[in-house]
Amino acid sequence: MTLPLILAFAAYLGLKPVPIEPVAWQAPIATGYTGAHAVNNKLQDLHAIDLRGEVGPEHIAIGPDGKLYTGVESGKILRMQADGSAQEVFSNTGGRPLGMAFDAGGKLIVADAFKGLLSIAADGSITVLLEIIEGGPVHFPDAVVIAKNGKIYLTDSSTRFTPTQWGSTAEAAMLDIFEQSSTGHVLEYDAANKAVRVVAQGLSFSNGIALSSDEASLFVSESGKFRVWKIAIAAERLDVSVTSPQATILFDNLPGYPDNLMRGQDGKIWLGLAGQRNFLDQTAQRPYLRSIALRIPRMLWKLPAPYGHVITFTEDGKIVADLQDPSGNSPTVTGVTETADKLYIHNVSGKGLGWIAR
Repeated sequence: MTLPLILAFAAYLGLKPVPIEPVAWQAPIATGYTGAHAVNNKLQDLHAIDLRGEVGPEHIAIGPDGKLYTGVESGKILRMQADGSAQEVFSNTGGRPLGMAFDAGGKLIVADAFKGLLSIAADGSITVLLEIIEGGPVHFPDAVVIAKNGKIYLTDSSTRFTPTQWGSTAEAAMLDIFEQSSTGHVLEYDAANKAVRVVAQGLSFSNGIALSSDEASLFVSESGKFRVWKIAIAAERLDVSVTSPQATILFDNLPGYPDNLMRGQDGKIWLGLAGQRNFLDQTAQRPYLRSIALRIPRMLWKLPAPYGHVITFTEDGKIVADLQDPSGNSPTVTGVTETADKLYIHNVSGKGLGWIAR
């Protein structure tokens, strides 16, 4: 390579505009797959339900009819029997349905990354509860859980980078985590009064959400900083960067990016880890390196192999089980839905829905 070409390439790496304004932060030193997360292959041999060309069953809800409901990349919400038979399209949001939960009346409440917070009736008809609009309260709805009093709690992953702006959930999430500006929120939606309240803010890509058994707290995964929070529902615009008795870190320095949180059997909570930590750890105190990385063609990025990983824990933070697929062949695992006899494994990139027997 000639000197002019070298200089031109150096200028390109240093000067090409990028969409992020990266922020320095203190990343914990990764301990890898040790201790409770010691390497195993318990998630490796999944049974597969073919989704007939659909991709990315990112979340799975069990309906009042006992059937499985899952949203896929095409915008469809599929419905099927527990064994994957009798598949049909229950509804089509026209966006990207992510987290979902059934309310007391049997309506499916959906966090759609492109459309907003939705309510879907038994006939598949859609009502928009919160629309994604400029200046609105929701920007990147990701996960949802419903309290017994009917109030809906949802994560709004980023106000800086949204799928509607960047064309996909993956691109928006990647930019948000690269930037580390921590604009994620936890919201409360009171359907009876059509009111929105900010419970917590300052999260680096708020993702999964689950209620405590007494419904006084929310468990929230913060993907960008590898941790899971326990946050008081009574909190008002709580900034998690400021120490408060209303917010405690339940898990820190996880070996991957925490994603969906789901209540399981016997009071357990399941958490998916969507991929291994990577070169971003080394850029935490050198944010300019993240800008340079975005200028490098992505085909040249050195990323770890796909790694399937889920854990289950009790509300006091005790890990009960850790299941992994280190084979390199796993889709990007996002969570688990547990039934009396099966674990259904959520994923955002696979062409099938995996499951294993309990």
